[in-house]
Amino acid sequence: MSANPQSSNQNSNAEVDAKAARRRTLMLTAIGVFVVLGAAYGGYQYWQSLREVNTDDAYVSGNLVQVTPQVGGTVTAIYADDTQVVHAGQTLVRLDGADARVALQQAEAELGRAVRGIRVTYAQTAALQSVVKVRETDVASARANLAKAEDALQRRRALAGTGAVGAEELRQAQIAVQAARSALGTAQSAVQAARAQVAANEAQTAGTVLAHNPTVRLAAARVREAYLALERTDIVAPVTGVVARRSVQLGQRVPPGLPLMTVVPLNKVWVDANFKETQLRNLRIGQPATVVADIYGSHVTYDGKVVGISAGSGSAFALLPAQNATGNWIKVVQRLPVRIALDPAQLSKHPLRVGLSTEVTVDIRDHSGTPVLGLTPTGAVASTDMYAANWAKADALVARIIAANVGGMPEAEVGLGRGAGHHAPVHRAVRGPHHGKR
Repeated sequence: MSANPQSSNQNSNAEVDAKAARRRTLMLTAIGVFVVLGAAYGGYQYWQSLREVNTDDAYVSGNLVQVTPQVGGTVTAIYADDTQVVHAGQTLVRLDGADARVALQQAEAELGRAVRGIRVTYAQTAALQSVVKVRETDVASARANLAKAEDALQRRRALAGTGAVGAEELRQAQIAVQAARSALGTAQSAVQAARAQVAANEAQTAGTVLAHNPTVRLAAARVREAYLALERTDIVAPVTGVVARRSVQLGQRVPPGLPLMTVVPLNKVWVDANFKETQLRNLRIGQPATVVADIYGSHVTYDGKVVGISAGSGSAFALLPAQNATGNWIKVVQRLPVRIALDPAQLSKHPLRVGLSTEVTVDIRDHSGTPVLGLTPTGAVASTDMYAANWAKADALVARIIAANVGGMPEAEVGLGRGAGHHAPVHRAVRGPHHGKR
């Protein structure tokens, strides 16, 4: 017996309707799940926005310390190249020091000549003072001779009326008085000339000892200048860091101030995080930050803190700033760099390079402080003493030259002090490639 066709069709329609109902149920369930997940995600994001702000537009920055010569010269040696680590005070480039040595020798000779010239002035002053005493004795003798001649003339005039003295004898007495007056005038002029010479010499030496005489000090300053120029033919690293962008070449003639290479101190880098202007509302100085660098991935994090914000957006300081007064203006959300200081210990363990990409998250839950304006400087932002002049060696050289040219002058008149001029020999040879801090 065959099945009823109508019953079969009804069963098929019922199955189709059941499948359609199940699909509708699944679709509605899926839509509901997505709506719930979207709402949950949106709520989480809103909750997170009240707790933190983050950006992946953040890059490592640092000081790019240029190495430049302080004196000109020809490059004779290069002791560091790109990617190499150098230490503060290490010689990086050496310039030919022949001209500087010659200049130093000339300055040394000029100082010696100045010292000997002042010695001559002292000796001349002592001799002229003796001459003044002799001339004063001559003046006294001339005055006595004049008084004697005038007395003789008076006596002859008194006797001239009696005829006891002839006219010729009286004329000879008058001539003797004139001669005595002339001799007195000559002696007085000689005394004045000697005194003037003494005064001129004392004007150069009075009130100071030899070592502090202006002429000697000027020559000594030139010795120090020449010594310093010779020292600076060794160009040293101002800070410890990694060499980058070396442009100097062997044999190149470099003038003062020409950039030769760059040293980047990687132990003092920071992160410039470019936050949207809508994210800056609750940023405050000192808020903690978490930094993740792409070079290490999310398993390495750095602890940082907010230390400042830029004075303007990138477009404001661009070479060609945007002209928003034109008719085709479109509003664009601006970004401002926020500086994030990093933990030096973490940087030492996981070094970063300038320009690397990072992701920064700042905890803004505590925003009770004042808005971010930037910290007031309390000291030098960066400093180095590698360019400080080595005055101790220069002073020892000056003292030794003075002591070698004073002859037998008393130490008190020289003014170098006890033991001056007996320093250890000044080392004027250029330093080696690994010379340390001076």
